[in-house]
Amino acid sequence: MPKLTSLPEGAGLADLLHANPDVTALLMPLVQRILRGPSPLSVEQRELLFAFGSGINACHYCHGAHTAAAEALGVEPGVIDAALDDIDTAPVDQNMKPLLRYVQKLTENPSRVTSGDADAVRAAGWSDQALNDAILVCALHNFMNRWVDGAGVDADDETLSDRGIFLAEEGYSKKNADIQPEAA
Repeated sequence: MPKLTSLPEGAGLADLLHANPDVTALLMPLVQRILRGPSPLSVEQRELLFAFGSGINACHYCHGAHTAAAEALGVEPGVIDAALDDIDTAPVDQNMKPLLRYVQKLTENPSRVTSGDADAVRAAGWSDQALNDAILVCALHNFMNRWVDGAGVDADDETLSDRGIFLAEEGYSKKNADIQPEAA
């Protein structure tokens, strides 16, 4: 149920984006750049990190849509939830585990992130650019989770699955936000 009286009953993210056109015009190119632009992290890895962080925050909308996007891009079903349960036993590449730990700590306790946490990411073979990109994904999911949950935007699981598939195929352009009823 929307918490903003300016949003319609059953509001989706597209309603929130349309209610804030100036923010949307700035936000969509940033989201596209962070999640689809050049990076040492693959698109699949960035979607996995976004869905994982949204799961930590218990943001139903973002966790559902981005889990579906990650799976549509090739992440095995169940991997994100397994990582949320236990990173150590999750069926992800070993080099992803330090990134997941970093994102988890940055999401839960940002002031407690240490140089040692960054060193663990580099020891797994990641560059500073990869770490920076993971930090950007983390910052983005935290922003979006708080905006979506704060405004009371949500959708049913089937809609979120459809959104994820759409996002995997089309990305995050402003044009897609305007065309689709549940973009981003």
